[in-house]
Amino acid sequence: MKNTADHNSTINHNSTTDHNSTVNHNSTTDHNSTVNHNSTTARSFHQHQSQKSLLERPRRLRQSPAIRRAVRETRLNVSSLIYPVFVRYGQGIREEIPSMPGVYRYSVDMLRPVIEEMLLVGVEQVLLFGIIEDTAKDSVGSSAWDDRTPVQQAIRLIKSIAPELIVWADICLCEYTDHGHCGLLCHNDICDRTEIDNDSTLDCLARAALSCAAAGADGVAPSDMMDGRIGWLRQSLDQAGYTDRLIMAYSAKFASAFYGPFRDAAGSAPSFGDRRSYQMDPANGREAIRELRLDLEEGADIVMVKPAVPYQDIIRQAADISDRPVAAYHVSGEYSMIKAAARNGWIDEKRVVLESLLASQRAGASMLITYHALNVARWLVQQPDL
Repeated sequence: MKNTADHNSTINHNSTTDHNSTVNHNSTTDHNSTVNHNSTTARSFHQHQSQKSLLERPRRLRQSPAIRRAVRETRLNVSSLIYPVFVRYGQGIREEIPSMPGVYRYSVDMLRPVIEEMLLVGVEQVLLFGIIEDTAKDSVGSSAWDDRTPVQQAIRLIKSIAPELIVWADICLCEYTDHGHCGLLCHNDICDRTEIDNDSTLDCLARAALSCAAAGADGVAPSDMMDGRIGWLRQSLDQAGYTDRLIMAYSAKFASAFYGPFRDAAGSAPSFGDRRSYQMDPANGREAIRELRLDLEEGADIVMVKPAVPYQDIIRQAADISDRPVAAYHVSGEYSMIKAAARNGWIDEKRVVLESLLASQRAGASMLITYHALNVARWLVQQPDL
């Protein structure tokens, strides 16, 4: 019995040993096989990705300045620039606007050097804003169509110096009314409040536009945001024989916080309330398109979005729906922020200005109104491929 037990024990031990050995061998073989298979798969994947990426290397188009210039999609052009200029009463006046470093109010007799500089650097368009004394303001803004006011005088002077320049006259009442609003006022007895009288304002705007056209302006730029004013101005100009005069409509002009420095420059802040009942709500994109479509239907030659940088989406949509040029107004607040940051050494002024303008042009604007216009023109002369 002992021998049988020993024999069985030996058999069981050997069987177990052989079985474990086989299991371990198979496990090792399976593990090695799995590792080898995974390594091969990984190498194959990376080789495939490497081969694929050789066909998709966008950086090839960015590897040198010459190549970058050759494939650049958007280019700034001096002919697209419009230079805003503030003109005022007086003699020998060239006063810097504190909130807009490098921008000045000029008396008309001091405009000649400005025009000569524009001609020198190739800026071909100017947009005029008038500034008058408070004593000359009244409730209807009648100085806006007075032939002796600074804008009309400036138009005549510029055309005598450089008849080839395109002269735009901003058409609005805010610089000329004693209350600072862009339209005439009326009292709503039902609500017991003062409101803007939209329809009564249209005739005043037309008189201002006709006065500027008679002085020689190539175009008028109504910035008031009254309903129906583009059609009213087009009809008034045509009936007076000015069928060739352009209308650049401030079509999507938003009630923006970026206008502060301009109101300081022009002395046109409203004496009460604000302009949100006629300028647009910054939250509304579809409404902006409605305004743009209406101005196009009423005869605008050019539609404008103002401000520019915060409203690139509106510029893009305007370009998509319009068969006429789109202008973007880089406003005073945009200018002053760049100037302030540059003076503190926080940004590169030239690069930020050019990037801002390129953004608007890339979005679809073909005309750029900017207080940086003269500097941009100089930069383009120095480096035409910007």
